[in-house]
Amino acid sequence: MQEVKLSKASLEDIPTISLLADLIWRQHYISLIGESQVNYMLDLMYSKDSLQKQMLEKLHQFYLIQLNKEDIGFISVNEVSSGNWFLNKFYVDQNKAAKGIGTFVFNTLNKQLSPKKITLTVNKGNFKSINFYFKLGFTIEKTEVFEIGNGYVMDDFVMVWNRIK
Repeated sequence: MQEVKLSKASLEDIPTISLLADLIWRQHYISLIGESQVNYMLDLMYSKDSLQKQMLEKLHQFYLIQLNKEDIGFISVNEVSSGNWFLNKFYVDQNKAAKGIGTFVFNTLNKQLSPKKITLTVNKGNFKSINFYFKLGFTIEKTEVFEIGNGYVMDDFVMVWNRIK
């Protein structure tokens, strides 16, 4: 029996989050956006300073995903307004992912936060993730292109999940 756990992360977990991001981004995103953009974005979003700023200034809540007590991924959320949350990050090591882990994590987070609405952005070419979000009940609201520096952009769908009353 596999034990999946979602644990709130702290500043002490930044090295673990950074290592997981490096591993997972290289597994998943090089084929989508290329190695140079992956390197740039890892440095931009997953350096110690960037993660500290996300936690302390932007009030992003990070959670580690554990499978049989091993860290295999992480998520990050922040409350934009009362009951409206933004899912900033949702990453699982592809070599450890098993059917149901992502759904378990989403359902667990949903129970903890009791959100009215969750919004996220996802690369338009990231079909595996887009289909996963569809399965959870997300819909595409719009497309957006974000300039992130160094001539790079994030060409994304904005997806939304609304609690059914």
